[in-house]
Amino acid sequence: MPYITTSDGTQIYYTDQGEGRPVVLSHGWPLSSDAWQVELKLLADNGYRAIAHDRRGHGRSSQPYTGNDMDTYARDLAELVEQLDLHDLVVIGHSTGGGEVVRYAAQHGVGRVTKVITAGAVPPIMVKSDSNPDGTPIEVFDEIRAGVLKDRSQYYLDLAVPFYGANRDGAEVSDGAKYDFWRQGMLVGLTAAYDCIKAFSETDFTDDLKALDVPILIAQGDDDQIVPIADAAHKSIDLVSHGTLKVYPGAPHGIYGAYQEALDKDILAFIAG
Repeated sequence: MPYITTSDGTQIYYTDQGEGRPVVLSHGWPLSSDAWQVELKLLADNGYRAIAHDRRGHGRSSQPYTGNDMDTYARDLAELVEQLDLHDLVVIGHSTGGGEVVRYAAQHGVGRVTKVITAGAVPPIMVKSDSNPDGTPIEVFDEIRAGVLKDRSQYYLDLAVPFYGANRDGAEVSDGAKYDFWRQGMLVGLTAAYDCIKAFSETDFTDDLKALDVPILIAQGDDDQIVPIADAAHKSIDLVSHGTLKVYPGAPHGIYGAYQEALDKDILAFIAG
């Protein structure tokens, strides 16, 4: 299996499919690059080089005790891009991965990144504060931490339900999708899973969004129960200078079903445009 070794000795697993213009995909919490399997094949089949990595602490990458924060995630991505010598690059990030690619593109990717795509992404900042009064209360994230510590296996099974909107009337979400969410979650080291909650909820990406000078597609479902759209996509679009907002009516947080089909078509169109 292919790995790169970062400057602090962490091994980052990645999958690399197809040939052509490179597209790097960054996954959400608590998943891995496996979450992008459909998109990897789709992009490779359409003439792109599709690359997805397991964030440190997740999937098949190393599980270091330190570095489970957004600055380090972005630096790891930068080192992956540099070691693979990627240029004219498109970066795509879902949820936590959306924050990772925005920070990477703004702080490391100048001259390499030409387009950014986010889906259900955590920017600009999730947690409620005096400066972000519409955010999610810190107690919600404390409950996530408590659930992960107490019984992460059951917590991930339970989380898969709102993640994919399976608790909505008429939703058709397979048991397989929920179990695959659980499977990927159980590969995350406990320390990494715990620390990443702070990283995705408390990191402020406002300046990163303002700094982006390349086109960005900001996509999100309007029934996202994990990252509320009013405090995410609707705010992010006002902070970027070359943004396109795409809202998917009734779509959940997880990329699945009709939402996945529509999003994937829009991804291909945005990259080619």
